[in-house]
Amino acid sequence: MSDILPALACDPANRLPRGFDAAAVRADFPALNQAVRGRPLVYLDNAATTQKPACVIRAVCDYYGTCNANVHRALHHLGERATRRYEEVRGLVARFIGAASPSTIVFTRGTTEGINLVAQGWGRRRLKAGDEILLTQMEHHSNLVPWQMVARETGARLRFIPVTPDGELDLAAAPGRLTERTKILALTHVSNVLGTVNPVADLAAAAHAVGARVLVDAAQSVPHRPVDVAALGADFLAFSGHKMCGPMGIGVLYGRPDALEETDPLLGGGEMISRVEWESAAWAEVPQRFEAGTPNVSGVFGLGAAIEYIEALGREAAMRHEAALTARALEALGRVPGVTVHGRAPERGPIVSFELAGVHPHDAAQFLDASGIAIRAGHLCAQPLLRARGVPALNRASFCFYNTAAEVDALAAALEEARTYFGRGAGRA
Repeated sequence: MSDILPALACDPANRLPRGFDAAAVRADFPALNQAVRGRPLVYLDNAATTQKPACVIRAVCDYYGTCNANVHRALHHLGERATRRYEEVRGLVARFIGAASPSTIVFTRGTTEGINLVAQGWGRRRLKAGDEILLTQMEHHSNLVPWQMVARETGARLRFIPVTPDGELDLAAAPGRLTERTKILALTHVSNVLGTVNPVADLAAAAHAVGARVLVDAAQSVPHRPVDVAALGADFLAFSGHKMCGPMGIGVLYGRPDALEETDPLLGGGEMISRVEWESAAWAEVPQRFEAGTPNVSGVFGLGAAIEYIEALGREAAMRHEAALTARALEALGRVPGVTVHGRAPERGPIVSFELAGVHPHDAAQFLDASGIAIRAGHLCAQPLLRARGVPALNRASFCFYNTAAEVDALAAALEEARTYFGRGAGRA
């Protein structure tokens, strides 16, 4: 299922961790070996989605080419092979995030569906008027809009932990917002805008002390750092395969057994039931009750290959490499006149959001694209956060273990060119 390149020696001139050779790793990623607008592709939009190694692409093709069948239904050979690998990957995911049992792992379409499953399946069942849902002001729309919908339906109230100017949670304000009325704390582990790594374990302990459940949006953490759901204190945790070198359309919702038992299915249909009568139905056991209909089997195969790849590569080495790239980017962008970086938390993920004075982020992104550099531009699915910071949009560069120091330097050089081209930004914003 996986041809995995082991970590190799690196060029110390790039100031990258010994034992990690990003240039060699890049050979595993077909999409990176191409030119864009006549320039070598510099792909720095990894917080949106990562590129896929050949072993992941091959795993998806292998499923369709050798064992294409529906899982948990067929008694024939292909169905048995597909089901066996599908459940093997469930166990692989559980080990990857420190879950106690494969039965705590629910396959979804991605982080967004996982959060909606909890909001609708747990929130509509458990929340009522007067209850409070505690979020943070740095949430992605996917961990904000579902709770807005549930609050309207149930009469529960939304409350928020504020964000400091440096881009960290205002922890001094958190205790006053965690009360006996708080029924769930839903927060991001790593901000997709600011890169901030939040103290989830401490906040989860405080939430549990008042009897609240905890949901963690781990879309930007699981791909880049070891995550242990027990150590975090997560009752629910959601992440996406496509942000960790897996296919699009596959994700994971982890739930503690007692939390999942409190949750209703989001969808009804085949394979999520144990018995159906004309006017009633009984649910199957967890996790099958949450996986109605034909699942994304090829996506599960690809997710399994991605996890195997990342584990063989070395999670700690990859994380150190990404941290070195992020530090280099902060230093390099700090030398570009007119660039303002948003988010200065000392512990951060491989995300750098910034603005170039006098240049709209869309214009800056298009200018960089002409040089083959792919970054994100826009509100980053966090309109309230950007509005609170006084900007309508930002640029974002985000890194993966296959990026190099030379690509970071290319980003900074292109921003210098953009500043000159647009004739503005001589001073710092």
